[in-house]
Amino acid sequence: MFEKLKEKLGGLKKILGRDIEETKKEAIKTEPVKKAEPAKEVELAKQVEPARQEVEAIKTTPPAGSPVAAAKEPEKIGIFDKIKAAVFEQEFIIEEKSLKDHLWELEMALLESDVALPVAENIVESVKSELVGTRRKIGSDTGKIVESALRQAISKVISVDSFDFDAFIKKSGKPVSIVFVGVNGTGKTTTVAKMAERFKEQGYSVVIAAGDTFRAGAIEQIEKHADALGIKLIKHQEGADPAAVVYDAIQYAKAKHKDVVLADTAGRMHTNINLMDQLKKVCRVNKPDLIIFVDEAVAGNDAVERAKLFNGAVPFNGSILTKQDADAKGGAAISIAYTTGRPILFLGIGQTYKDLIRFDPNWLLDRLFE
Repeated sequence: MFEKLKEKLGGLKKILGRDIEETKKEAIKTEPVKKAEPAKEVELAKQVEPARQEVEAIKTTPPAGSPVAAAKEPEKIGIFDKIKAAVFEQEFIIEEKSLKDHLWELEMALLESDVALPVAENIVESVKSELVGTRRKIGSDTGKIVESALRQAISKVISVDSFDFDAFIKKSGKPVSIVFVGVNGTGKTTTVAKMAERFKEQGYSVVIAAGDTFRAGAIEQIEKHADALGIKLIKHQEGADPAAVVYDAIQYAKAKHKDVVLADTAGRMHTNINLMDQLKKVCRVNKPDLIIFVDEAVAGNDAVERAKLFNGAVPFNGSILTKQDADAKGGAAISIAYTTGRPILFLGIGQTYKDLIRFDPNWLLDRLFE
C-alpha cells in the first residue's frame, strides 16, 4: 500500500536534496569564514588560533618514529577536527527560486496519487514555508532536511481532531451505539463484522442491528457474519423501517446488559434524497454515540468527495477506509481527514475478520518514508 506515493516522495526527496546540496556548496564558495557573524568570528578565532599554533609546533617535531613524535601524532587528528568544526559553523539559505520547479513537481505527484487538490496545495505550501528562507548549517544532512519538511507537511493534514476510539468506548456508558454509513458496495457490512470481532477480542459483548432493510440479501449477509462470530443479530423483515431495527437492537442491549450495538445501514449515494432522509431519521431517533463513514481507499478522490457530502448531511465522527491493501496510491487516506475535519479510525487491509488495523498518522508516515 502507498507504493506510488512512496516512490514519488522518495524521488522528490532525492532531487530536492541534491539541489539543496548544490546550494550548500555554492554557499561554501561565496561565504568564507571571515564573513561570519561578528559573534561567530570571535568564537571561530578562538577555535582556529590554538590549531594554528599547534601546526607551527609540529614543524619542529622530532623525526618520525621517535617517542616525542609518536606522542604528537594524535594531536594532528585533533587539529583537523577543530578546523573542520570551524568550517561547519557556516550557514546557507534555501531560496524559493531553487525550489519552485520542485514544489510544482510535488503538487503533481500528490495529485497523481489521488490526493485532493486543496490538500495537495496545503502540503506544498507547508513544505515551502518549512524550507524557503530558512538558514541551515552547511554540515546539515540535506536528505533529512527535505524528509522532515515533507513529513511535517503531511502530518498536519492527517492529524486532525485527534480521537482515541478505544478510550471513548471504555469510558462511555453502555451500551455504546455505533451506526455505520456510506455508499453501497464499499464493504460496509463486512466492516461491521470486523469491528464486532475486534470488540469481542477486547472482551466486550456485542449486538448487531441489521439496519440494511433496503438491499436484497443484505439481511442474510449480515446474519451469516453474526452466526460465524457467535453474535446476537436483531433483524426485521426486508423493507422494514431501519430506524425501528436499530431502536430494537439498542433496547435489547440495554435489557441484556450488552456493551456495544453495531448498526449496519443500507448503502446509498448522497444524491438519493429519500434514502438520505431515511438515514437522518435513523440517527435522529436513536441518537447513536458514534457515526462512522465507510468507503474504499481505492476510490481515491471519489471517496474524498463522498465523505465531504455525507458529513454535510449526517455529520460523522470518523472514517474507516476499506481495501487499503489494494490501494497503491494512498491519496484518500491523506485527504479524507483534512477534507472532513474528522479522523480516519481504521483501515481494512484484507478479507478476514482480523484484517482491520487502527489508523495511526505515524504509521502512515513511517511507510511513506521508510
